[in-house]
Amino acid sequence: MDKHVFGLANDYSVTCDFRGQPGQPLDEVTRGLFREVAGEQGSDVQLRNGARLDLQVTSRPQYAVPECDSVLDLIAHDKAGDRILEELAVAAEGRLLDAGMDGAVRVFKASADLAGNSSGSREKYLVSRQGEFGRLADALVPFLVTRQVICGAGKVLQTPQGAVYALSRGPGQMRTSAFPAGIRSRPLIRTRDEPDAAARGFRRLHVAVSDPNMSETTVLLKLGVTDLVLRMFEAGVVLPDLILDNAVGTLQAVSLDITARRSLRLADGREMSALGIQREYLARARDFTQRNAADERVLGLWERVLDSVETGNLDAIARQVDWVAKYQLIERHRAAHGLPLSAPQVARLDLAYHDVNRGRGGYYLLQRDGGVERAVRDIDIFEAKTVPPARGRYRQAG
Repeated sequence: MDKHVFGLANDYSVTCDFRGQPGQPLDEVTRGLFREVAGEQGSDVQLRNGARLDLQVTSRPQYAVPECDSVLDLIAHDKAGDRILEELAVAAEGRLLDAGMDGAVRVFKASADLAGNSSGSREKYLVSRQGEFGRLADALVPFLVTRQVICGAGKVLQTPQGAVYALSRGPGQMRTSAFPAGIRSRPLIRTRDEPDAAARGFRRLHVAVSDPNMSETTVLLKLGVTDLVLRMFEAGVVLPDLILDNAVGTLQAVSLDITARRSLRLADGREMSALGIQREYLARARDFTQRNAADERVLGLWERVLDSVETGNLDAIARQVDWVAKYQLIERHRAAHGLPLSAPQVARLDLAYHDVNRGRGGYYLLQRDGGVERAVRDIDIFEAKTVPPARGRYRQAG
């Protein structure tokens, strides 16, 4: 199948700090935050650019980009969501100030806020309905569980053994690795035979095993490598037989091991590391691809990340991978101020990395100083705020 359609939905969290002065409850602030775009439409709003803004939990809105037929278009629309929410937050602060209240409204594109409220990211891919879902799940789940090595967002976790830096937030409320339809038990992957997809002989594969990413190149890598693996499966390529003994438990184990060397138990009794599993998929992908420029960029970055993690040379990928960029930012801050990883200041910096405000967010400050690599242009992001993808699902929107 040569039809590529990508979707992405990210959860955000909203906070408001009145600096110890009387102010509005958070629910009132967040309702005001979205009143400009939601109006009387309720909690599920389609925007001019074809994106959807879900406001069912106002303090944790979800922004779903319009479906795109290229990863670069998706990245531009994903970043457009950051810009839209940044502008709404600034406008909300202005309204509070006009009402005599000095409140700092902050929006974070993060896997969890300081209160421990968990959120996440959901990807969508168009796949053929002819394939057997069980076989697809067997091939895909080991790849997805270990994929956080290359595209984790990074997270400081408090564990019974103390604070640790992890590749991602871990499994959260996930209980199963796969389910053919619906959201039962928060599976890692599921499929839906939606009418608009079925008419073309396709179905949508939903992936719910990652955190929201700030880095453009990390999103490029995350969706690019997953698309490659799906294309291999549909082309009949024999993928590695690496079924995990306990997929959800392994997800946590991988998250807590930033070296990616810990042995993971497979269903057949063998053991492999996350690095080893990823290299198996990379090797098959290299044999499969037709050496076009887009695939070569993804394959080159995939291999470079695995090599850098294996050798411990994280400097080589700090500009491309979220969890590495954040890890080094935190370590520099700890060294400068003599802080343990468990310090509240570290927790605040961990969250501040995901602040969508370009004047104070940790990621965007790195971007301003040239500390991160870009995948799309600012002009593309600006256009994506109001213009739907040229050939996407919502091309008639607005």
